[in-house]
Amino acid sequence: MNTATVHLNHEASDAMPRHLLVDGIEWLLTPVLMALSPLILLVYGVAFDRLAPFLLLTLLLSPLFVGTSRNKTSMWIVFLGLALRWIWLALLIGVMKHQLEPLASLGSQAFWLWTTVTPLFQFTAHLVLRATVPFATLLHNPLRNAVLVGATMQGSALAHRLASTGVPSIRLVGIFDDRSSRRHELPEPLPLLGRLADLPRYVVENDIHLIYISLPMTSERRVLTLLDELKDTTASVYFVPDIFVTDLIQGKSASVCGLPVIAVRETPFTGRNAVIKRLSDILLSLAIVTLMSPILLLIAVAIATTSRGPVLFKQRRYGLDGKEILIYKFRSMSVCEDGKIVPQAIRNDLRVTPLGRFLRRTSLDELPQFFNVLGGSMSIVGPRPHAVAHNEMYRKVISGYMIRHKVRPGITGWAQVNGFRGETDSIDKMQARVDHDLEYLRRWSLGMDLRIIAKTIVIIFCDRYAY
Repeated sequence: MNTATVHLNHEASDAMPRHLLVDGIEWLLTPVLMALSPLILLVYGVAFDRLAPFLLLTLLLSPLFVGTSRNKTSMWIVFLGLALRWIWLALLIGVMKHQLEPLASLGSQAFWLWTTVTPLFQFTAHLVLRATVPFATLLHNPLRNAVLVGATMQGSALAHRLASTGVPSIRLVGIFDDRSSRRHELPEPLPLLGRLADLPRYVVENDIHLIYISLPMTSERRVLTLLDELKDTTASVYFVPDIFVTDLIQGKSASVCGLPVIAVRETPFTGRNAVIKRLSDILLSLAIVTLMSPILLLIAVAIATTSRGPVLFKQRRYGLDGKEILIYKFRSMSVCEDGKIVPQAIRNDLRVTPLGRFLRRTSLDELPQFFNVLGGSMSIVGPRPHAVAHNEMYRKVISGYMIRHKVRPGITGWAQVNGFRGETDSIDKMQARVDHDLEYLRRWSLGMDLRIIAKTIVIIFCDRYAY
């Protein structure tokens, strides 16, 4: 196995810097363009000295656009992320413009020109970068022929990924497998080139540069024999680990003390992603708490004067890593249940107060949870936390239930904006909710969070599942 590991590390060391460079350029492209965007107004005839305070302002605001896009993010998500940021930014600067004389002197036409042209220019820059990356890759690396060994699930997944993502420097020419009965499982249009014994001669005679071995983990003897026979070739050899036997959550490669390891179940919030997630939570929560403070006070007074009991409802729930946290909501019921048995709210529940029914339908009862977010026990977007009593029940009957606690629980989540909000009166409904939570862990991006927040706002006004 050591031979393949050496080849893998050698190939990765050549490819990784280029991928990081492309990701880095796209990650910083929007904020850099944002910081320089006032220069567009020079074409409109605005004097440079009048742009100085505007340049300073956009430089300070440019970090808000960091991470708008990465190479793996779809252009639709890039567009949506830019649009949401610019709507918020235009409103913010529109207010500041009338308060700060240097901005007011720009004039309304110049201001709206800037807020229209700049996001279009930013999006176009991403399109151009995406279009030129394949050609730049081909210049850096010539076309390399590759073969796949083993018609397995993970081999087929690799073949489909190479075909769908369009890696221009790798051409997968076919598959070698000893089991002709699995011919129907081969990804189209890849041909079956022969058996494993035919591979070494084919590699030499057909100028093959890359070999991806996707045999099952139980085929160690066959793999060792194959590696020995391939010693007379110069092809680079990769292992495609048979990790599709389990449910992958943020599957990725890493190293521990210099030894390669593969993560099959990990949180998406590590390193840079953790900083982005936490920073966005803090900034958005501060903005919402500040803007909604009069409504928070009004609701608190209304609860205190219309029913007996505390204004805030506190309940133990499971948070990050399955540790208990205390969440806060505006009390919407005549009871505050937090024991071993906690009945879920149902339609026309007699425990819900008249004011509470309005708060629950509009989700205003959730507002105090933004203080949970600021305190670090929750996130704005994430799997919804359930009462401890419900957790202990569902973890015994739903496989993978506790994996959703690899991240902080959220005020809203992927399951909630896909129709799984409110009462879960069957195992199937809870299973569907958990499935969506795990999908969120697999697919997380800042753009996905922004989409969920936008859909949540829409759902609040037309959700029939809230009661």
